[in-house]
Amino acid sequence: MVYTLSGIRFPSAPPVCKSSPSGFNGDRRSSGVSLLLNNKASLSRKIFAGKSSYDSDTSSLSLAASERVLVPGGYSDVPTSSTDQVETSGAVADSQMIHDSNDLTLEAGEEIEVKEKQDSVSSSAIGDGDASEEVKSAPLQDVAVIEKEEVKKRTIPPPGSGQKIYEIDSLLLGYREHLDYRFGQYRRMREAIDKYEGGLEAFSRGYEKFGFTRSADGITYREWAPGAKWAALIGDFNNWNPNADVMTQNEFGVCEIFLPNNSDGSPAIPHGSRVKIRMDTPSGLKDSIPAWIKFSVQAPGEIPYNGIYYDPPDEMKHVFKHPRPKRPNSLRIYESHVGMSSTEPVINTYANFRDEVLPRIKKLGYNAVQIMAIQEHSYYASFGYHVTNFFAPSSRFGTPDDLKSLIDKAHALGILVLMDIVHSHASNNVLDGLNMFDGTDSHYFHSGSQGYHWMWDSRLFNYGSWEVLRYLLSNARWWLEEYQFDGFRFDGVTSMMYTHHGLQVAFTGNYNEYFGFATDVDAVIYLMLVNDLIHGLFPEAITIGEDVSGMPTFCIPVQDGGVGFDYRLHMAIADKWIEILKKRDEDWKMGDIINTLTNRRWLEKCVAYAESHDQALVGDKTIAFWLMDKDMYDFMALDIPSTPVIDRGIALHKMIRLITMGLGGEGYLNFMGNEFGHPEWIDFPREGNGLSYDKCRRRFDLGDADYLKYRGLQEFDQAMQHVEEAYGFMTSEHRYISRKDEGDRIIVFERGNLVFVFNFHWNNSYTDYRIGCLKPGKYKIVLNSDDALFGGYSRIDPSAEYFTFDGWFDDRPHSFLVYAPSRTAVVYALVEDEQLPVKDLEKS
Repeated sequence: MVYTLSGIRFPSAPPVCKSSPSGFNGDRRSSGVSLLLNNKASLSRKIFAGKSSYDSDTSSLSLAASERVLVPGGYSDVPTSSTDQVETSGAVADSQMIHDSNDLTLEAGEEIEVKEKQDSVSSSAIGDGDASEEVKSAPLQDVAVIEKEEVKKRTIPPPGSGQKIYEIDSLLLGYREHLDYRFGQYRRMREAIDKYEGGLEAFSRGYEKFGFTRSADGITYREWAPGAKWAALIGDFNNWNPNADVMTQNEFGVCEIFLPNNSDGSPAIPHGSRVKIRMDTPSGLKDSIPAWIKFSVQAPGEIPYNGIYYDPPDEMKHVFKHPRPKRPNSLRIYESHVGMSSTEPVINTYANFRDEVLPRIKKLGYNAVQIMAIQEHSYYASFGYHVTNFFAPSSRFGTPDDLKSLIDKAHALGILVLMDIVHSHASNNVLDGLNMFDGTDSHYFHSGSQGYHWMWDSRLFNYGSWEVLRYLLSNARWWLEEYQFDGFRFDGVTSMMYTHHGLQVAFTGNYNEYFGFATDVDAVIYLMLVNDLIHGLFPEAITIGEDVSGMPTFCIPVQDGGVGFDYRLHMAIADKWIEILKKRDEDWKMGDIINTLTNRRWLEKCVAYAESHDQALVGDKTIAFWLMDKDMYDFMALDIPSTPVIDRGIALHKMIRLITMGLGGEGYLNFMGNEFGHPEWIDFPREGNGLSYDKCRRRFDLGDADYLKYRGLQEFDQAMQHVEEAYGFMTSEHRYISRKDEGDRIIVFERGNLVFVFNFHWNNSYTDYRIGCLKPGKYKIVLNSDDALFGGYSRIDPSAEYFTFDGWFDDRPHSFLVYAPSRTAVVYALVEDEQLPVKDLEKS
């Protein structure tokens, strides 16, 4: 479908709505929003907000910004007077790292400077103080722009046969009718997109057609709003006059208008000014934020957000300097939330996260950061899951270019950046979201109860709608292409795939639960299409699906008949640990732990985690809090006597995390702060807590403090990540569980050339304990949870060497003897081809 009708600017609107009291004066340059760009401005952001009524000629929003910040993010969620001045601290690119020599800082030569402003020509004074002599650098090439052109040349492979799933899992043959129908519908959708849109590649560039697009001659604005009887573009640029810029509408319900440049060549809509679309709808007159808006802001004293026309001058745009890191074999994810990543009770910024948190993630040994709450959401306490503006990064944390700088810095550090994307539902907001956008409840969503999620109080997309597919597919591509994200964690996929949304349903693994009338085939087809798109255009990108149901074929490639995700979140593990932690130690079953950790589908990779953000929320408990509870308040200092509760908690916290990483999947995830046993819970500011941010932050200072026991937990997590990096045990093809002894409370398993030994007994330690192994030779300790550095008791000699005996034991051809103290986990590595030191070689 190609839309050819151009918009026409009428001097006055049809008599559908009353004209604004303040008539349009024809001078678009007298914007209600002024951007004051002062190169000598301080590195702080000051926001001055005047009246915000669209119909008032005194409406204005004056923004004073530094070189780095044009449009404010970080607006206060607490309503304030419109005359208040809100000030948030900016960030310097060359941010000071953490000073303590024992803290998580990059090693010498590893620190990387990322500048926010990248000029195509830079100058510097040279010579003996003669500032007139300048040297010019070569123009910087934006790696994102280069990649964008390369992506357009790529072709998405055609659908395959979809039959390989039956070779992988013969049980699927009993459900062939459903699966073949599903794949057939997917093929027909691909064919239709090829026929009418020129293929998925072109179809997924909806942001080049809809929303605001800029050309040399002016700005075009398009919006799909079939329910609207009349529409006009309003904003600061035309003094919110609905008669000034009336849009045309074609037969597909697409409203359109073209705004030519001003006489001096400047754009009709200044960068940073507020915009909305006013429509006469079946529900009456309404003002909406454009559905494809790239930035939106909540001004002080206001509740609804405002759409912002975001098109900064070239010298203010972030230029990507660093290419994407290569996709790692083992994925170690640090789940994070920018807003709560400060040690202070404030909303943190993209810039501070870039300068303070990314180096921490690098030092800890994680190779990916998964960032939550990126898409704009008007309700902060929704954790980012009630999205209002799908193409806009949250302005609470800064500007779009601030986010780009964060991602660029992560890539410089070799860290992948995954986005927690929400395509499973949308905010119920009418004023600043997609709900009732064109006055109908069936615009982007199913109508009636089918389009409403009663538990989440949110709207549910109609994945069978052509324009919804365009919108969501383009949204996924937008974040990968424009912001250089390296992949997604798709939220709420279980809710998408079933008409019952997984509510009040206990999945038992019976295949009838997956393939029947309860399956939303349209949603599954969308997931197949989006995985096709992502992997076809961005082969290194990663997709992770949050599915609790265990849907078969979920992580099988689309061409083979699968849904196409790279990983499934292994959500059952965290639930199992909470279940176990409610029991006495004597009631823990080694077989139950092993079964949960290893219960996953063949050839379908999983990301394992002992706890995520879900377990940290108010109303639940983290593992550390389940283990140590109120004792954490008084007995975590190293200079006071410990308690049995603390000793037990610290020991089991390490063991739980290591065995989860060792057996739970091909990837591992940790929510920020939980690596050191973050105390208490997450509670967003709300009326019930006095709008407090005290529990909406991460106390990284606790993990860094060398006088607290949190430090040992953090050191252990860091060591665990680095051992995985060195040995790659999560993705090793060799995995064998040789012992799960319910009497001794011992678990022994092999991953690659490593042997893991866990003693969960609360009292018994075992000397000369024989453990089986596959390969003969010498073994050494590479990780010991009882090390004093990790808060242990140093009961095992770290320099000890272990030599194998021949003869079968625990169904293994070789074995060796170890000391296994109570509540410890030790990892032994086979020493292969060990070379003698240079001096020893000379002697020989």
